[in-house]
Amino acid sequence: MRALLQRVSEARVSVGGEVIGEIGPGLMILVCAMQGDTEASAEALAAKTAKLRIFRDDAGKMNRSLLDTGAAALVVSQFTLAADTSRGNRPGFSAAAPPDEGERLYAHFCDCLRAQGIAVATGAFGADMDVALINQGPVTVWLESPG
Repeated sequence: MRALLQRVSEARVSVGGEVIGEIGPGLMILVCAMQGDTEASAEALAAKTAKLRIFRDDAGKMNRSLLDTGAAALVVSQFTLAADTSRGNRPGFSAAAPPDEGERLYAHFCDCLRAQGIAVATGAFGADMDVALINQGPVTVWLESPG
């Protein structure tokens, strides 16, 4: 699985003009299940995400995690993270998991974060969404779980 994490002071996702998920301080997480990913992939990515030390401590150093801060996560499915741009100018997305498998692994990733005590808001899988966020820092980190 792949994820793009952005440390935010706030973030929200809307579908059809209606806000369906929002958080204050925390992480905006765009996540994509890839071909061959398993529940173990989602579990590993969620564990890494929860423990990643990208929030400031009292000394101003990035030394605290979602778990340490009690911050929330807004998790949005993003199959375009599977984009292959190696040939031509039109990205290919064949490396992404099929939609039913992607949705199952996306939900499992969210459940794994919740199981660790993290407040999780979500987008709507497969929907045309509008995402708004204020990237704090800015801090943006790319993660991949082992297949």
